Amino acid sequence: MKDKVTIHSLKRFKQIGQKICMVTAYDATFAHILDQSGADVLLVGDSLGMVIQGHDSTLPVTMDQMVYHSAAVTRGAKRAHVVGDMPFLSYQVSAHEAVRNAGRLVTEGGVGSVKLEGGAEFADTVRAIVRASIPVMGHLGLTPQSVHKMGGYVVQGRDEEQARKILDDALALEAAGAYALVLEGVPLELARTITQSLSIPTIGIGAGRYCDGQVLVCYDLLGMNPDFKPKFVKRYANLHGSITEATGAFFTEVRQGAFPDEDHSFKATKSIRLVAPAAVGTGLLPEGEVAAPAEGEEKVGPVYGIPV
Repeated sequence: MKDKVTIHSLKRFKQIGQKICMVTAYDATFAHILDQSGADVLLVGDSLGMVIQGHDSTLPVTMDQMVYHSAAVTRGAKRAHVVGDMPFLSYQVSAHEAVRNAGRLVTEGGVGSVKLEGGAEFADTVRAIVRASIPVMGHLGLTPQSVHKMGGYVVQGRDEEQARKILDDALALEAAGAYALVLEGVPLELARTITQSLSIPTIGIGAGRYCDGQVLVCYDLLGMNPDFKPKFVKRYANLHGSITEATGAFFTEVRQGAFPDEDHSFKATKSIRLVAPAAVGTGLLPEGEVAAPAEGEEKVGPVYGIPV
C-alpha cells in the first residue's frame, strides 16, 4: 500500500504539479473500493442528503448523520485522506459550536479534516477550528447550503463583482489557516486565477481544468442516476444499467425456480433424517435420537448449522 495521504501530501502535490483525485464516499464498502482504485481524498459529503436520503437539498442532514457516515467511511479507507463535511448550522451559530462539532467528526467519525462552506465571514471560525488542531478545507463558489440565498444551484462569479468577492474570500480562508479549497460552479478563468493566487491546493467541481484537483460525487461519475445530467459531470460507467440488468436476472431466476440450484445450496456432512417432534417421547424414538435414513430415501441436512 502507498503511503497514507495527509494534508501535507496534498500541499506537496500542488507544488510538484500532481493533480489531486477526490471523490465522495458514504459507506465502508464504497470507501474500500474507491481507496483501492487510487483516490487521494474521500469526502464524506453532506450531499448524502440528496443521493442517500432522497432530499432535494443538503440542508436536512444532521451532525449525527455525518458522524455515522464518516465513521463508516474511515473504516473502509486505508490510504486516502478522509474529509468530513460540516452540515448546515453545525458551524454557523458560533465558533464554539463549530469547534465542538468539528471535534465530533474527528473523535467519533475518525476523519482527518473537516470541510465548511463560506468565505471571509467564516475566517474566524476557521481559525478557531484550526487552533483546536483540526485541519479545515474551505468551499467557495456554488455553496449548496446557501441554495436559498443564491436562488438555486446557479453558477457563481460570472460578473466582475462576484468574481472579486470569491477571490478575496479564497485569500481570507488561506490566511485563516485552511489547507485546501473546493471551488464549485465557477468559471474556469476565475478558478485559474484563484489557483494561481493561492499556495494551498484548489479542488474543482464544475470549475474547469485549471484547479489543482477534481472532485465528483461517486454516484454521478458511476452513472447511478440517469435523470441527473449536470454539465460538469462525466459518466465513467453505467451502473444504473448494470444493476438493473443484474437484479432483473435474479428476480427472473427466483420466479422460475432456477435459483438457488444445488451449487448455491448446502448439503449435510453425513446422512441424517429428521422426523416430526411429535415422534420424540412417544416411544418411537429415544430423546435426542434421530432416525436413520431408509434405503433409497432422500437425505436432508443442515443449513447454517440448523437442521431443516
